[in-house]
Amino acid sequence: QVQLVESGGGLVQPGGSLTLSCAASGSIRAIYALAWYRQAPGKQRELVAHITNSGLTNYDDSVKDRFTASRDYAKDSLYLQMNSLKPEDTAVYYCNGDIWAQDDIRRDYWGQGTLVTVST
Repeated sequence: QVQLVESGGGLVQPGGSLTLSCAASGSIRAIYALAWYRQAPGKQRELVAHITNSGLTNYDDSVKDRFTASRDYAKDSLYLQMNSLKPEDTAVYYCNGDIWAQDDIRRDYWGQGTLVTVST
């Protein structure tokens, strides 16, 4: 069984910074791409940042130059450094992983989400 667990969400003032973490655990054979998604109230889930197995990243235009995704291969972890946060960044942030599990099935896994609120 594979689990993705996010942490690091919370309340932050506009202009502030926050770092999200996502740890993968369980019966993992290999982790391929990892990504951060977010879902604001009343909106569809959207891709925020994507990082390939080789470390190549791409970002949604709304977060470019403000957010940085990174991964720690030794710890099977994904991070999202968020700077210059805006109220419109308020959302539940989800970790997503393309993972090959020990049951020999490769598929997408999702974390439970962590809430980020940007407000005064």
